[in-house]
Amino acid sequence: MRAFIAGVAGPALSDEERAFLRDAEPWGLILFQRNVTVPESLKRLIGEARTVLGREAPVLIDQEGGRVQRLRPPHWPVYPPGAVFGAIYDRDRQRALTAARLGARLIAADLTALGIDVNCAPIADVPVAGADPVVGDRAYGNEPGKVAAIALAIAQGLSEGGVLPVLKHLPGHGRATADSHARLPVVNTDRITLENTDFAAFRPLAALPLGMTAHVVFTAIDPIAPATISPIIVRDVIRDSIGFQGLLMSDDISMGALEGSIAERSSAAITAGCDLVLHCNGDMAEMDSVAGNTPVLAGEAARRAAAALAAKRPADPIDVVAGRNEFLKLVAGAWQPPQSSA
Repeated sequence: MRAFIAGVAGPALSDEERAFLRDAEPWGLILFQRNVTVPESLKRLIGEARTVLGREAPVLIDQEGGRVQRLRPPHWPVYPPGAVFGAIYDRDRQRALTAARLGARLIAADLTALGIDVNCAPIADVPVAGADPVVGDRAYGNEPGKVAAIALAIAQGLSEGGVLPVLKHLPGHGRATADSHARLPVVNTDRITLENTDFAAFRPLAALPLGMTAHVVFTAIDPIAPATISPIIVRDVIRDSIGFQGLLMSDDISMGALEGSIAERSSAAITAGCDLVLHCNGDMAEMDSVAGNTPVLAGEAARRAAAALAAKRPADPIDVVAGRNEFLKLVAGAWQPPQSSA
């Protein structure tokens, strides 16, 4: 296996993609809406990719709820954005945590029915006034303890459903004044403030098995390199200050925040201390470049990858219909699904 995660271009594998997956052997596959049509087609895509790879490779998706939800009606239900749990938390902490955990458990049921076993959630980003809305209502609140509590409940719900959670975006995207999909955010906040707010939200979640970096510059720590390609931030902040010891993947290496060729970005992320490079857009030339500039998964990275997969547990039984009814009761007054949702 090579130390990267690949996307594919559409709802079925092309001959070129089959050959690429077979030869490059990425650690896993990530799915987007361009891959999604109907459930049976998506299951075939996942099954075929795993057959080509010759193993039960991890399959990832972003299914947070709200704006970031790759599986949508009419085949899958809508889930609320993270801010809904935060609003409930302000009135009734236990109700909010129960709702967050149950919502994640229901998402896990949707995912495992398709063969998806990794969800890129929860987020522990703590937004501030004036920040870019790319996080916005995806966040659970603006107080680190509250954010961490809700994020942990979501991680627990996913795990109970047989899905591995991915903690994002280490060490924090909440202060970013730009959308890193398009350009590089630069945060000029002093380190003490960062330690007590942004980084503090991640510390109670440090034992989660997988994490994703942020393409954000923190000038108080590394004035030049964004976290994804900063050895200082990966080592001193993510690994030491926050204490995250799980499998660390980059955010999408093709995003506009990063400079240089895809080859240079991939090498820089691995050199900085990322265990895996995430590449999402399915562009074959770029995927070839990622594969050619990431190592075979070995050493500590391989150990963390094995530990992450070992953390996956069989799904606990759930009555999905009863669970959905209970979930809607828990979030009533704060959110209700659109009438057209499944």
